[in-house]
Amino acid sequence: MSTLKVDAIRHNSATSDAITTAADGTCTAKLTSVGGGGLSHRNVIVNGAMNVAQRGTQSTGNTTAGYTTVDRFQLALSAAGTWTTDQSSVTDLAGFSKAFKVTCTTANGDGSNLSNSAGILACQYRAEGQDIQGFHKGFSSAKQYALSFYVKSNKTGTYVVEVLDVDNSRHICKSYTVSSASTWEKKTLILDADTTGKFDNDSNHSLQLRWYLAAGTNFTSGTLATSWASNTSANKAVGNANLAQATSNFWEITGVQLEVGDTATSFEHRSFGDELARCQRYY
Repeated sequence: MSTLKVDAIRHNSATSDAITTAADGTCTAKLTSVGGGGLSHRNVIVNGAMNVAQRGTQSTGNTTAGYTTVDRFQLALSAAGTWTTDQSSVTDLAGFSKAFKVTCTTANGDGSNLSNSAGILACQYRAEGQDIQGFHKGFSSAKQYALSFYVKSNKTGTYVVEVLDVDNSRHICKSYTVSSASTWEKKTLILDADTTGKFDNDSNHSLQLRWYLAAGTNFTSGTLATSWASNTSANKAVGNANLAQATSNFWEITGVQLEVGDTATSFEHRSFGDELARCQRYY
């Protein structure tokens, strides 16, 4: 009997899986679960490739929050200028053809903060409690969160992503950097496990992801909550760039994946029909 080591299952990990072959040619395999989660249905995000846009492909004159174009991705917007949102076409990123894009048409704030202290501009995603039970939040076996996405913007600098536990009013924030203007960059953020506060196991809104694009001092005057803590407005978007600073500034995102564990795997592509059916649940 011989043992063959292969890395096909966990191509992003140094851990190997064992396939043991017997003399009669049969074999057994011990597969290591990717990143602590499953081998399929890893991505808890619906429409992460931005392929479904049931409301239309462009929305102009946006000054308030709402779902505008791409399904499941909401514009969080108040006192932050005027914006156009698009389901944009992608031609320069292998594996993806669509993205969610926001473009400034009326600027707000001439510095790092919006002119209104309570102003906010963000891209937002909400998840049901019953879809995120795999993170074991609130239990001693709580798992880490691996968030990955592709981002493109003409405005380089530091941006913040917040993960909010709505059920227990707790949050954690991580910053990332747009290094090259108008260039697709992949970002991977590994967030801590949280043994405090369980997600409700129902169809209600339990988890919120928010990519901050601009914010007033109400959200930037504290210390960034880089570890799980009670939800505090001042600690949400500290150090975030102000995309609203000038007209024609834009920000795009695609390939959004949130999965259980400490490893961000390659994006889990699903069929258009599958994603459409998932989106129709909410539309």
